[in-house]
Amino acid sequence: MNRREFIRIIGGVSVLSAVAPAYAFSNPAFSQDGILLEAASFADKGGWVLDTQFYQQMGGCFLLAHGMGKTVQNAMTKIKAEKAGKYFIHVRTRDWCPGNWAAPGQFKVIVNDSVLETTFGTEAGWAWQNGGSLSLKAGENKIELQDLTGFEGRMDAIYFSKEANPVLPSAPKDLFGWKDQLSGRSSLKVNEDHYDVVIVGGGITGCGAALAADAQGLKVALIQDRPLFGGNASEEVRVHTLGVHGKGGDILKKIDTKHWPNGHAKAKIDQIKRERNLKNSNIHLFPNHLAIGLEKKDKKIASVEARNSNTGIISRFNAPQFIDCTGDGWLGFWGGAEFRYGREAHSEFNEEWSKHGDLWSPEKADNKVMGTSVLWNSQKSSKPSSFPKMPWAMPVVGKKANIKGEWFWEYSDDKLNQIDDAEQIRDHVLRAIYGNFYNAKKSPKNALIELKWVAYVGGRRESRRIIGDYIYSMHDAAKKRQFPDAVVEEKRELDAHYQRKEKGDSQDYLSKALFYKVHGLYYIPFRSLYSKDIPNLMIAGRCFSCTHIGLSGPRVMNTCGQMGIATGYAAALCKKYSQEPRSIGQKHIKELRKLIGYS
Repeated sequence: MNRREFIRIIGGVSVLSAVAPAYAFSNPAFSQDGILLEAASFADKGGWVLDTQFYQQMGGCFLLAHGMGKTVQNAMTKIKAEKAGKYFIHVRTRDWCPGNWAAPGQFKVIVNDSVLETTFGTEAGWAWQNGGSLSLKAGENKIELQDLTGFEGRMDAIYFSKEANPVLPSAPKDLFGWKDQLSGRSSLKVNEDHYDVVIVGGGITGCGAALAADAQGLKVALIQDRPLFGGNASEEVRVHTLGVHGKGGDILKKIDTKHWPNGHAKAKIDQIKRERNLKNSNIHLFPNHLAIGLEKKDKKIASVEARNSNTGIISRFNAPQFIDCTGDGWLGFWGGAEFRYGREAHSEFNEEWSKHGDLWSPEKADNKVMGTSVLWNSQKSSKPSSFPKMPWAMPVVGKKANIKGEWFWEYSDDKLNQIDDAEQIRDHVLRAIYGNFYNAKKSPKNALIELKWVAYVGGRRESRRIIGDYIYSMHDAAKKRQFPDAVVEEKRELDAHYQRKEKGDSQDYLSKALFYKVHGLYYIPFRSLYSKDIPNLMIAGRCFSCTHIGLSGPRVMNTCGQMGIATGYAAALCKKYSQEPRSIGQKHIKELRKLIGYS
C-alpha cells in the first residue's frame, strides 16, 4: 500500500490532506474587500527588523523596532488603492508587556505624511487594533511606521477596510489562508524541485551536513529560517562554537567561529567566512525559508514545504532522504516520530549525581529543560548619556544592575515551553537586559556607558529530542562506552544548567552550570542519529536521540556539527546503496566511518 499523506502546519495545527496542498484560501466569513499590507512587504524597513522566530505561534513574521532604547528609522512602503475613498484601518500588533505602566512598544502609522491619531502597540495579545478611519487616494499611497520608544514595538499586518467593523481572523490557522488569499498568493502554483537530500535547519549542524553531502556529489537543499546561516553561531546570536572538531575538521573549519567572547562583534568575521564557503559549494541554499509542513508516503517523508519569509511564496522540496537539523525536531514532530521533552527520572538511565540531587536529575520525570539566552553588551562613549525609565522591567530585575551579559543570561521556566512560548521567553530576557542597564546607568560611574548590541534572536539550548534506535545517556559519556557505529566524538564535561532561582536567587533570568568531569574522549553512535519511526529521517544536533543529561555534553556546536557531517555522509551511502539510514548503520557502517575519517 502506497499511502500518501500531506501535513501542513497552520498556526501550530496539523492539517491533513490526501493530495498535495496548494496555497490556502480564506474562510469566506472573514472580510475580503480591503487592502492587506503584510510586515514583510515593506519596501524600506528602515531601522525595523523582520522577526521570523515565532511564525507558527503567532501567525506571521512581524516588524520589530529593536532600537535598544533609541527610536529606529521609519519603515516605509506604498500600497495601491483602486479608488479614492474612506477606509478603516486595523493593525495587527500587541502590547508585549502589559501592566500598570505605559506600553513599552508604542508606534504610530503615517499615511501620506499624515500621522494617525491612534497610538498602536498598546493592547495586550496579538490582535487587530482599531485605528479609526482615513482617506486614501486613487493609485499609490505612502505608508510609514514610526517607532515611539525604541523598545520592541511590533507590527504583523495592516488592513485597510471599506467596512467600519470588518470580521478579521485572529487565530494563526485562519490568518495564513486569509493572508494568502488577500495577497493573491492563493492563485499561485506551489513550486517543486527534487534533491538527493533535503536538510532543514541551517545552523552549524545543518551546514556541516550539507557540506558533507555536497562533497560526495549529492544534490543538496539547505533550508534556513533566518537570512544568515550558522544558527547560534551566527552574527545574529553570537555564541562561539565549543567542542572538538573530531574527524570533521576540514569541514568544520569552514563554518565554525574563533573563541571570541560571546556576543562579540567579531562574530561577523566568521559569518563572512561561513557564507562564502557555503556559496562556493554546489549546495542549493534557501535562507529566509520557514518549513511549514511535509508529505508522507506510508511511513517515509516524501517532501517538505517551506515558505519564503519575505515573499510568502511556498516551495516543495522532494527527496528520498531528509535530515532534521532544526534543533527543535520539527520534521520528526510533524512526521509523528516519538520524541522527548524535559528531564528523565534519574532511575530510568541511572543518571543520578547525589552531590547535586534534583538540580542534576530528578526523582520523577519533569518538563525542565535548559533555557534560551539573549546576549548583549555595552561600550564606553565619549559623551554622557541617559537611559529611559522602564517601570515595565523593574518587576523582573528589582535593583540589579549590569552593563553586559554572558551565556548565563538564560531563561527557562517550568510553566513555559521553549517552543510554544518562545516569544514570551525572549521578551522576558529583554526586560532583564534593559532593566539592568537602566539601573546601572543611575550610577555616575556609568555615565559614559551606552548599549552597543542586544540580540533579538534567542539562542535556544534544548527542546524536543527525537528518539532513534539508541538513546544516548549520561554513562555512555561518563564510562566512555565504545560503539561499533561511533561517528562523533567529544571530550568536554557534561554540562547541565539550572535556573538560579531554584536555589533562592531573585534573578529568574540567570542560570548556573553543573560540570561532570569525563576525562577523555567519548563517542556517539550512528543509531542515535536517525528516527526509529520514520525510515528516511536522520536527526542531528541538539534534537538527536538522547536523554536530558545525555544532551548536556555533546549539545555544543562543533559536536553537533560532527553529527551533521555523519548524517551528510550517510545520505550519500543511502543513495549509493538505495537503502535507508538504519540499513547503512547495519550493513555499511565501516564505509560510513571511513568517510568520516575513522580507520
